[in-house]
Formats: sequence, C-alpha cells, structure tokens
Amino acid sequence: MGPVDILVIAAHPDDAEFGAAGTVAKWVREGRRAAYLVCTSGEKGTTDLSITPEELIRIREEEQREAARLLGVEEVLFLRRPDQGLEDTPEFRKLIVRQIRTFQPKIVMTSDPYRRYIWHRDHRVIGQVVLDAVFPYARDHLAYPDLIAEGILPHKVRELYFWGAEEINLRSDITRTFDLKIAALRCHVSQVREFSRGDPAEWLRQRCREMAAGESFGLAEGFHRVEAPP
Repeated sequence: MGPVDILVIAAHPDDAEFGAAGTVAKWVREGRRAAYLVCTSGEKGTTDLSITPEELIRIREEEQREAARLLGVEEVLFLRRPDQGLEDTPEFRKLIVRQIRTFQPKIVMTSDPYRRYIWHRDHRVIGQVVLDAVFPYARDHLAYPDLIAEGILPHKVRELYFWGAEEINLRSDITRTFDLKIAALRCHVSQVREFSRGDPAEWLRQRCREMAAGESFGLAEGFHRVEAPP
C-alpha cells in the first residue's frame, strides 16, 4: 500500500484497541488511511496451560486482523518479535525506522514509555524505540544510508500520540465510535476471556466517561500528544 495518514505501532495484539481504536475509527471515517505495525504476536498472553505459543500466535494474529478490519485499518504488519522480549537495540530501532519510512505516516501512535510503576515492559520499550525512531532517525538521511540505497527515503512524522499516558494533554472525542472500539476489542476473544472484570464494555465506558470530564463530549480516549520537530 502507499503512504498512510496514521501508523499505529503496538507491542501486542489488542494494545491498539485498548489505547486508540476509537480515535483511529473516527479518523478512518473522516477519510484518513491507517495501518497497524504489531511488534510481537503476544504468544505469552494466556493462562491456558494447554495452548502452545505457536497456536496462540495464529489465534492472536487473526484476532488482530479481524479487529483492524472492523475499524477500517488497511494493513496489519506483524514483526513477530518475542513477546516479553522487546529490547531497545540499534537493530530493533532500525527496523522501526524502516517501517516509518515505508508507511510515511503524518501521525504515529504508540504506548507511552514514561508511565510509572505497573506497565508492561514491552510497552515501555516500544514507546521509547518509536520516539527515537521518529526523531531523529527516520528524519535524517545520514542515519541509515543503506536504507536510502534500497530506495527507503527519510520521512518526517508530524505528530506523536501516546496512549496509556499519565500526563494527558489531548482528549479525543470517541462518543460516536465507542461501540466500534468495543466491537474491535471483542474480536480478541483469547484475551477478553482472561479479563478479571468480565466484558469490557461497561468498565471501559466508565473510563472513557471519566477521561471526557470537563469536555463538551461524553466519551474520550486520552493521549499525550507531541509535535515532532521539523
């Protein structure tokens, strides 16, 4: 596919649905193009002792593809890195830069690397790697001259949206797309059945209602938004 408006970079299948699906669905309805880059297949995300990692990879990738189809996301790319094993390495950063330069997004969305205490380590790592990949590595032509030799040219991202942030500076109105967010999340059957709080609709509605407090709309997703340097 050609360039997209939004590239969502997640550590695991279902991360994007929790953090940003309502906003992604809203933007897609407005005519913007979106793609998902999922760095692991979430093969450790189960309490079922009978399932193998290989089987869970197949299940979770199909669940993610179905969720993306509901939202109107045009492509889902899996990097198939090890679940619980993402590391901030030069090799991984270059891999993310390659995808940013290939998709050429205006907006990149990912998990906030600076959330304190209880936060999946993969979420921290991918947030930091994406932040560094956007600036300066994807932008600077001398960062990876071998990519240029392949025809993968530098790209300047305009904005970063971090979900799971403690310092929220943007609340996105998802009142009209909340039901679609929940429908997409329910595609992740292998994960929904693990939720200790049961079906996600009511507790997520309450969370999104609290996120919209003080706004003119009823339900929101919250982000820390950063404008990338030119």
